[in-house]
Amino acid sequence: MNTDTIVHPKLQHYGLVTGNLDAMIEWYRTVLGMTVNHRSARPSGAAGGPPFTGLAFVSNDEVDHRIVFFEMPNGRAGAERRRKGRLQHVAFKCESFDDLLGTYVRLKKSGIEPLWAADHGVGTAIYYEDPDGNIVEINVNNYGTDWTATEHIRTAPPTLAHVDFDKMLAARKAGASPWELHERAMSGDFVAANPFQAGDRF
Repeated sequence: MNTDTIVHPKLQHYGLVTGNLDAMIEWYRTVLGMTVNHRSARPSGAAGGPPFTGLAFVSNDEVDHRIVFFEMPNGRAGAERRRKGRLQHVAFKCESFDDLLGTYVRLKKSGIEPLWAADHGVGTAIYYEDPDGNIVEINVNNYGTDWTATEHIRTAPPTLAHVDFDKMLAARKAGASPWELHERAMSGDFVAANPFQAGDRF
């Protein structure tokens, strides 16, 4: 039994408290392809019982759940939650740049617009806000391999280029490779007309 060395457990799931269970389930179904594997109601205010009135386990792969939603209709409002500390964001990885671009197009057609998008050097990411105000990042590794991306983080200075995904999409359709998209983002070719101001959302 190893009792001294970090074994690097992988992210398995996370839990979110919500007062909007139906809306949250539908949003995560639309954005990430989450399926409800279990949903149940709990008696409200039962002595010795949990503080939530319902829960739902959802997943978009073979794991039984990647997110568990705890329904608490009287949960704290978003602004108060931000003041008291909260989950900053959760990220999901696409396998290819085209998967990320395609996700952007699909969600835009569904009326779901990103808060902002950026090339971070190591990867390109789009940030969305769920119905409860939690930030969900969907990204792709610019290098294609985790090892090379790790070397980038270890050796390169931090970089950030705000990007307009419509401009990036047009360049891809015109024949630019994923690496060219990254290089052009860093050179300012895809700068957003109104760069996102983080404010208190991050």
